[in-house]
Amino acid sequence: MTYDSEDIQQILQMAFAQKQEGEFSREQLVEMASELNISPHMLEKAEQQWLTQRSEQQQRRTFNNFRRKGFSAHLISFLAVNLFLILLNVFTTPSYFWAIFPLLGWGLGLFFHGLSVYRKEGKAYEKGFQKWRSQHLKSKDF
Repeated sequence: MTYDSEDIQQILQMAFAQKQEGEFSREQLVEMASELNISPHMLEKAEQQWLTQRSEQQQRRTFNNFRRKGFSAHLISFLAVNLFLILLNVFTTPSYFWAIFPLLGWGLGLFFHGLSVYRKEGKAYEKGFQKWRSQHLKSKDF
């Protein structure tokens, strides 16, 4: 039986997952790489790529949390204001339910805000993430 490089990678990942000896030291990583005939330069390059990906994943999680908090604030204000408007409507003009108009209009905006917050792919998401990241990195410089 023969294996291609993707098969080998998947098999080794499964074996490491099953072994679960806990954490590995940097020396153990270098030793494993040398046993697999991976040069120190290639290992260093792969490690840097992994660190970059890990950092971006953490940034994306933080960005997603930021967006969800913004949506939660929007939802809470929507509920509070519209509850007030409904009560005001019921006590002032119970024969005409005018509170439906701000409820529906704002509800539509809230719906689209929710769609944008919970969609984690596409051009709009990437554009928002890049903008947030550049602002976030600028604020950390000071």
